[in-house]
Amino acid sequence: MKNELMEDLKWRGLLYQQTDEEGLAKVINEEKIGLYCGVDPTADSMHIGHIVPLLTLRRFQMHGHRPILLVGGATGMIGDPSGRSEERQLQTTEQVAENVKGIRSQLERIFDFNSENGARLVNNNDWIGPMTLIEFLRDFGKLLSVNYMLAKDNVASRLEQGISYTEFSYMLIQAADFNHLYSNYGCRVQIGGSDQWGNITTGLEVIRKTHDDEAKAFGITIPLVTKADGTKFGKTAGGAVWLDAKKTSPYEFYQFWINTADADVIKYMKIFTFLNREEIEALEVSVQEEPHLRKAQKTLAEEMTRLIHGQEALDQAIRISEALFSGDLKALTVDEMKDAFKDVPTFEMEKSDKNIVDFIVESGVSSSKRQAREDVTNGAISLNGERVTDTAYEVGAADRLDDAFIIVRRGKKNYKMVKFI
Repeated sequence: MKNELMEDLKWRGLLYQQTDEEGLAKVINEEKIGLYCGVDPTADSMHIGHIVPLLTLRRFQMHGHRPILLVGGATGMIGDPSGRSEERQLQTTEQVAENVKGIRSQLERIFDFNSENGARLVNNNDWIGPMTLIEFLRDFGKLLSVNYMLAKDNVASRLEQGISYTEFSYMLIQAADFNHLYSNYGCRVQIGGSDQWGNITTGLEVIRKTHDDEAKAFGITIPLVTKADGTKFGKTAGGAVWLDAKKTSPYEFYQFWINTADADVIKYMKIFTFLNREEIEALEVSVQEEPHLRKAQKTLAEEMTRLIHGQEALDQAIRISEALFSGDLKALTVDEMKDAFKDVPTFEMEKSDKNIVDFIVESGVSSSKRQAREDVTNGAISLNGERVTDTAYEVGAADRLDDAFIIVRRGKKNYKMVKFI
């Protein structure tokens, strides 16, 4: 049985595994259901690799189904062995509680919480936390054999290096979550990344064993997102691309997407944006026929930055980008300058007035005094976006932004931040 939503997910490349493709298509054709996706608070922010299953869940919401967003206050204390070759560092209760807060605010940006099928936010610590060890072993430990659990990839892949009983128990705790949401929230489907298949199917087994024969739940996994060259998606030289603006600024976030390769951009548009098929296919033509315009990259960067950080942050990211491209740094605030140039080479010097020639030689902008004089007289040197052409110019307090730094540009694109101590 075909379903418009499922066909769209296939076209976008968002379906990797399904436990019962026909059964699920039938159910979502006939009724509005609850679906859940879990996020463990291992950090106080998600990064872009986390959001693919969540954005897929949002697509179900846009078709009238209800998302259930599980933040793993309990499972975050345990650690999921899936996709890992070593044990996670355990976190304190306080750390996990703080992380839950940060993740919750990010989920509220992605989902609609106020409509008739508004998202529900739940924390598995609310039902796992009060359970005693004896209750857990009695109610869930007896449902699955150790042999069944050892056969799951997320455990089997760890047997050679070793796996603690704590992480071995993770899949059973997650299965208890699915069972709880099925019983109490009308949740029929769990969505997760491809590494979650073992956990999801274990949940289905627990539901089957704790409910009557009519119990029917489903599992969907999303493929791992990679670049066209096969390398890992979502990493930069500075590390992960976070959703928290303090960890990855909106400008850096925008730049990550706008720098997407032509070979990847349409694939990412399908996975990450809510643009329809006609819009994406039109941008695909643009990539093929007028790649220099980078329309697809700009659209991808705008859509993602607006979704995660809002319109105001997007406007700021575009303003910084345009100012850097044109060299008109005067259009930027001091804070925007700090943001835009935090990754450029820096040089520290003591606060004192200095002749422009001495200043740019000492800071390593020009290689010699002769070269420095040439650079200044040729108009190649700018301080904070203001061109300096007089070799007698004195660099002083008036040039220091926040009395702390000066942005020096040599030529069109060579920037350096000089910090004062």
